Amino acid sequence: LGKKLALSAVPLAMGAMFKKAYGQMTPRSVFDVLNFALLLEYLESDFYNAAMPSVPFPNQGNRQGFGIITDHEAKHVKFLIAAITGAGGRPIAKPRFDLSGGAGSGNGPFKNAFTDYNLFLAVAQTLEDTGVRAYKGQAPFLLGTGGVLTAALNIHSVEARHAAHVREERWKHNLIAGLKPWITGNVAFVPGGLVDANYSGEDMTVQAGISITNINGFSVSGEAATESFDEPLSTEQVTALVTPFLVK
Repeated sequence: LGKKLALSAVPLAMGAMFKKAYGQMTPRSVFDVLNFALLLEYLESDFYNAAMPSVPFPNQGNRQGFGIITDHEAKHVKFLIAAITGAGGRPIAKPRFDLSGGAGSGNGPFKNAFTDYNLFLAVAQTLEDTGVRAYKGQAPFLLGTGGVLTAALNIHSVEARHAAHVREERWKHNLIAGLKPWITGNVAFVPGGLVDANYSGEDMTVQAGISITNINGFSVSGEAATESFDEPLSTEQVTALVTPFLVK
């Protein structure tokens, strides 16, 4: 009972933190960031909910792993809705998604993702990698908000673990040469250039004006330098990437 009470109090506590943050940022800017995160979580949650009963998982272990991710995404959605509401804001309604990436046609490039395990993994990887970069892009808008930023970064780190798990599953299933649990350069490892834009800018080897390659005389390859940092995606970039999944 004590644990249940503690968990039920979390949205109320976060709502209080958000309200406190409004002395440092306008309420709308905080709500904009949180609703933007909610849109991404809606998409990921819908994707996994649609996938679980349909995808031909190779074994029960694979299914259980993605079942855990599905549960995480549902909790992210519920948390953000409760937190926004608790702070006096209005969560955005869940839009209609075209999970084929066809902007409502149902005939997009990912239409077979729920019957083709390889394609499912490729789309899942892309959504998770994009989510990590999107949260990083929004984090600066929450500087100085204390618990608000902490909550966002907590979700961000879980998304990163999801991405690593999906990438590991892709490697084990397909033995894709060069694929690692983290992003390398701006390589998507998805054929046909379908998601290349999601990895744009990930080939950076300079951080805060400092070249990472051969830093301080150490031999650091360009590939390793790009792997050391995830690059943020702007609101505009993420919106463009998500738009094909929205029913117009």
